[in-house]
Amino acid sequence: MATTTLLDDLAGCVDGAAREAGPDDAVGGVPAAVVASPATTEQAAALMATADRAGLHVAFRGRGTALAWGAPPTALDLLVDTTRLDAVVDHAAGDLICVVQAGARLDDVDAQVRQHGQQLALDQPVRGASVGGTLATARSGPRRVRYGAPRDLVLGVTVVRADGVVAKAGGKVVKNVAGYDLAKLVTGSFGTLALVTEAIFRLHPLPAASRWVTVSCADSGEAARRAHAVTASQLAPSAVEVERRPGSAAVDVRVLLEGTEQGVAQRGSQALSLLGQGAEPTEVDDAAALPAGPDDLLLKLTVPLSGVGELLAAVAAAEQRHGVPLHLRGSAGVGVLYAGAPADAAPEAMAAVLADLRAVTVEGSTVLLQAPPSVRAALDAWGPVPGLALMRRVKDQFDPQHRLAPGRFVGGI
Repeated sequence: MATTTLLDDLAGCVDGAAREAGPDDAVGGVPAAVVASPATTEQAAALMATADRAGLHVAFRGRGTALAWGAPPTALDLLVDTTRLDAVVDHAAGDLICVVQAGARLDDVDAQVRQHGQQLALDQPVRGASVGGTLATARSGPRRVRYGAPRDLVLGVTVVRADGVVAKAGGKVVKNVAGYDLAKLVTGSFGTLALVTEAIFRLHPLPAASRWVTVSCADSGEAARRAHAVTASQLAPSAVEVERRPGSAAVDVRVLLEGTEQGVAQRGSQALSLLGQGAEPTEVDDAAALPAGPDDLLLKLTVPLSGVGELLAAVAAAEQRHGVPLHLRGSAGVGVLYAGAPADAAPEAMAAVLADLRAVTVEGSTVLLQAPPSVRAALDAWGPVPGLALMRRVKDQFDPQHRLAPGRFVGGI
């Protein structure tokens, strides 16, 4: 791709922060030719406009925690690195609002607002994630039950389109409606629609107390019943998690309660009663952790709440039938779960596992988020996708030349 003149042009947009790509500058195993790092929205706009005129294929990188998620891009010339976009632009503590740049780490944002007794209530399935990467992949964790997913907490965004045009939607008002759909649209789009440079988030007060209550259930049906009893109760849990380890029939149910000291103590007693025999208060470390390492296979499974029990049983059956160890973990309170499998799982066995799980997630989805290239190439990672034609039209509107992360998203978008 790169001529010296083009590299100079790109560098001129970002105060010289552009270079030829190295061996680690890749997305899904596809190497870039050039890396450029804007420090402002204006620099990002100039960079994208220059890339558009040169006909470059572009992808975005935050802190690199989920570059293996989604499909590899079909082409990649320019990798836009957002790590210099790392500021908390504004924290309106009285309004429970913060404005942050896309490259800021969630940990850093949360640490800053915690000084004022507040929190950015986005759990991190992968530690060290950036704001932009979290929005791009729509990652959420256990406390989604209480606080919602990224699309529920983001009030507005500033984005740069493929042609360098800057667009803003939403604002620093919780009930703001104008343009709010744009924030929802880019959330979960894997960087295929636009580059997010800033986001506005709704914050929540820090709870004075929190407590986990856990019970180990003999089978998936019992676990689903106990989890549902808590979810349907008046306890207002912040999280209702289930975990099934490979080779085990048992399923752990974990409930997180947050609030005042007195309120948590009272609700904790009620939770112990609801969960039944064997339930006890526990300490839970890194509750949002995924059941797979960076080199393993990772599935994201979504079902209605009524389907959690069937999904738990289907995972155990698929493991036994196809000989693939499956570690399942996730929220029984919203029906979003993750399953991990070893990196050396055979493609044909994983194809059979996917078919079995998709048969019980017809009202949701089973998506292969992460896999070694040999496995990914042999499998249908996304499965059936309702509304794909509409999604293609949206892509055409935002990125007519299909130069933003081409092929990264569902249906080759």
